[in-house]
Amino acid sequence: MKKSVWLHNIRSVYNVGSIFRTADAVGIDHIYLSGYTPLPVDRFGRERQDMTKVAIGAEKTVSWSSLKDPFYEMKQFKEYGSYIIGIEQDKNSINIFDYKKPNNISEIIIAMGEEVSGMEKLQLSLCDDIIEIPMRGKKESLNVSVAFGIAVYEILK
Repeated sequence: MKKSVWLHNIRSVYNVGSIFRTADAVGIDHIYLSGYTPLPVDRFGRERQDMTKVAIGAEKTVSWSSLKDPFYEMKQFKEYGSYIIGIEQDKNSINIFDYKKPNNISEIIIAMGEEVSGMEKLQLSLCDDIIEIPMRGKKESLNVSVAFGIAVYEILK
């Protein structure tokens, strides 16, 4: 099974770099980047030093691609057997600690959305499952890179 990540509209280059580093640690095969998510290279094809500082080279060891029409492309992936799991607090979400990922799928894609407002409705509508990390304190959410780290290890265990 191919293990992938979809980052849509993540603003912070540091969050993206951190996710690359965690993705490398857990054995993610590919990262799809879309919207205004920063790429590991600038518009001239030069390495982004600010991302490299956080990712510590993981942006070179985990393959990645930029999606120009992410919603169309994700629909295409689903038609070929990909299974999208969104990490989001939603009325339809499942507690991550109760979640059982399906077997016999060709690719699992863990989807993450914008840091403050979360996943867009269209992005959520493409998810086969939506899971959330329970919050027991006063804060309602975690940093996106921290949430990714918890979620990816729990989903892939």
